[in-house]
Amino acid sequence: MPGTEAEPAADGKDVNRLVGVTLDQSLTNVATADVAHERDVAIYDLLSDNTFSISGREGPFHLHLAIAEQRLVFDVRGAGKDNRSTFMLSLSPFRGLLRDYFAVCESYYDAIKTAAPSRIEAIDMGRRGLHDEGSRVLQDRLAGKAEMDFKTARRLFTLICALHWRG
Repeated sequence: MPGTEAEPAADGKDVNRLVGVTLDQSLTNVATADVAHERDVAIYDLLSDNTFSISGREGPFHLHLAIAEQRLVFDVRGAGKDNRSTFMLSLSPFRGLLRDYFAVCESYYDAIKTAAPSRIEAIDMGRRGLHDEGSRVLQDRLAGKAEMDFKTARRLFTLICALHWRG
């Protein structure tokens, strides 16, 4: 299974963080090398700096993402033998956001070829706004299941985008 693991911090500050992310094999059958690259960068960025915890569970945590029954499945394993949490999120709240986000990204990539810098900046601001909205939706949907800072939610949303990007 494709995934990456971060080296645990020597100072013990890795308790409330993700140190590994793997993806279900069904999520790794990508259409292009660009899609695989975006997914790998998203995992690397997520592991490089994050804050992630599950109430009553001891970390650091390993996250395995899958899709089952049109739901995003978070299988989270922490330190200790019986330290596993699994929860599912409906993809419905993300579908419109992902569609809009990808449309704006396409406009951005087209604009950087010929548009004025002010137009490119306006499109990029819209892209960042949609990305921030997706991150907040993710935090809201995971509330009570997993807690994370906004930066981690943003990186997780990036990974969700990378999983749905068709190149």
